[in-house]
Amino acid sequence: MDVFDILGPVMIGPSSSHTAGAARIGWIAQALLGAPAVKVEILLHGSFAKTYKGHGTDKALVAGVLGMKPDDPRLKESLALAQQAKIAVTVSTGYLENAHPNTARIRLEDAQGNRIQVEGASVGGGSILITRVNGMEVSFSGQYTTLIVLHRDAPGTIAAVTNYMGELGVNICNFRLAREQKGGTAVMTIEMDGSIGREVNEQIKQLPNIIGSTMLLPN
Repeated sequence: MDVFDILGPVMIGPSSSHTAGAARIGWIAQALLGAPAVKVEILLHGSFAKTYKGHGTDKALVAGVLGMKPDDPRLKESLALAQQAKIAVTVSTGYLENAHPNTARIRLEDAQGNRIQVEGASVGGGSILITRVNGMEVSFSGQYTTLIVLHRDAPGTIAAVTNYMGELGVNICNFRLAREQKGGTAVMTIEMDGSIGREVNEQIKQLPNIIGSTMLLPN
């Protein structure tokens, strides 16, 4: 347990789980999209679905998509700010199988038609866990420097990425692989100690069978 766990996050209220955590989920979704969103579709599950209006969970998620951190004073105005920016926002409630009670699924689209779907849970005290990206299972918290590497499921691809990182002296603290089907599209989630330069991410994009790679700094 660290000081963050005891005191909680620096945030705009009222709830660390329903507000601060939600803002972090939205922030990671926009980071993975890699461009400003023009369309935002949010599905709220469980406790999020039942209490989002009172806790401002929808506002927090949209604030994150707009690039705001949990302590941004504009968080409560995020829906109006999105409307002013002509960003289409829809919020609905529903059921997500085997999902944590505080789970949101966010679908984003940019002006060029690129899309990302992110499913994440707020697990307490402002901490989060991202559990799915584009329908594929992942597992990362946003507390470490993280690489999300989309690639073709081909022999040697994982080794090429991890060997390259090993040559740089990077220590991987968490690794997860998910794939749609054998030989199809797969995603590596790599959390690491310390930080790396963005040039490392750019070099990974050049490796064989890599479709794309996104680096997330601790959030």
